[in-house]
Amino acid sequence: MRAVCASALAPLLDGKGSLSALDAHLDTAGLDGRDRAFAKALCYGVCRTLPRLQALAKLLLRQPFKRRDLDVQALLLIGLYQLLYMRVPPHAAVGETAGAARGLGKGWATRVLNGCLRRFQRDTQALQAQVDRDPSVALLHPEWMLTEWRQAWPDDWRALAEANNCPGPMTLRVNVRQGDRDAYLARLEDAGLSASPTPYAPQGLTLAEPCDVRALPGFAEGAVSVQDEAAQLAATLLAPSLAERPGARVLDACSAPGGKTAHLLEAFDIALTALDSDAERLGRVNATLERLGLDATTAAADASHHDWWDGHAFDAVLLDAPCSGTGVIRRHPDIKRLRRPRDIRELAALQARLLDAAWHTLAPGGTLLYATCSVMPEENADQVAAFLARTPDARVETIEAAWGRPAGDGRQLLPRIDGHDGFFYARLRKQSE
Repeated sequence: MRAVCASALAPLLDGKGSLSALDAHLDTAGLDGRDRAFAKALCYGVCRTLPRLQALAKLLLRQPFKRRDLDVQALLLIGLYQLLYMRVPPHAAVGETAGAARGLGKGWATRVLNGCLRRFQRDTQALQAQVDRDPSVALLHPEWMLTEWRQAWPDDWRALAEANNCPGPMTLRVNVRQGDRDAYLARLEDAGLSASPTPYAPQGLTLAEPCDVRALPGFAEGAVSVQDEAAQLAATLLAPSLAERPGARVLDACSAPGGKTAHLLEAFDIALTALDSDAERLGRVNATLERLGLDATTAAADASHHDWWDGHAFDAVLLDAPCSGTGVIRRHPDIKRLRRPRDIRELAALQARLLDAAWHTLAPGGTLLYATCSVMPEENADQVAAFLARTPDARVETIEAAWGRPAGDGRQLLPRIDGHDGFFYARLRKQSE
């Protein structure tokens, strides 16, 4: 099992893979049940604590492993993670991890791994104190990311990083077409599952402990979906434009994986078109709609162009733009390894193109809701300010809300340890001609 995890993590250490392929990798290896859960905990845990594990590994190794042996490097990180953060018996963490090198066809590494892990056991306090002098190691984030956050959020950057280092809660969205939140809460209690209402999203429930979706009452029949509270607020913000307009034409410009698409269709009687540039990801949107019994027009298309559009304007547009994902690192910890500063500039340029293109499809008097799961001002408040400066017929609507904080012409949520993910929203109104 540890060898399977090491082979899954090696491409990520090389900057060429991500955790999005983990499930397929575990399927190929035939892991299920408790073994699968343990493997996922190892892989996600290593990614979450990678800066600290790598700093410790550097002290333990006389010389770094060669690139062709990144799977052995991954095994060392896996062993350190078990000793530091898991309740695996130390002898098993050392012995099973070192022995897993044979499963990779690299028996020579068994002795190296055993020696490194045993040295860590002997000198653990001194080694940890040494690496934790570096704030980027102690806070488990790249230095460039922490530097950006210190500037953007001088009072919150440390809490932001600490929230990213904790797994996010499992939050549900109740399908109002099948029942209200209180009724579903009672169904959860009958099933032996404890949950509490989310403070801001009116259909949200946060489970006390995560569970397999198959344990959720009525999940297969569409009674409930898994969706973070911050993501659920998109429908709340579009409600003033859609609640009193049955049949309104709505565009979800970057719709995958489909959570917001489905929420809009659950909440409002609308005609919705859902786009995504990735046909495979669009398949997830269609699967979500099928499970929930909802109808929409879906198309694999690039929303930064208009070759998909029939020229009929939309009454509302949701642009949940591709972004750095820095607000959801706790759910996708590999972002800390894979994201680079240049990515923010490139994503901001893409977001600007998407905003301009989506605005062109919006009817006069219509509303565009711009959203990202980022905490970077360049993608959020600065992006909206630049759009308003170049778009004479755009006006920003103030978001009066108990959540988040004002951020330029939008509203920024930072991730909270026991609450929502990090998200940004700005609501823009197109002036009537």
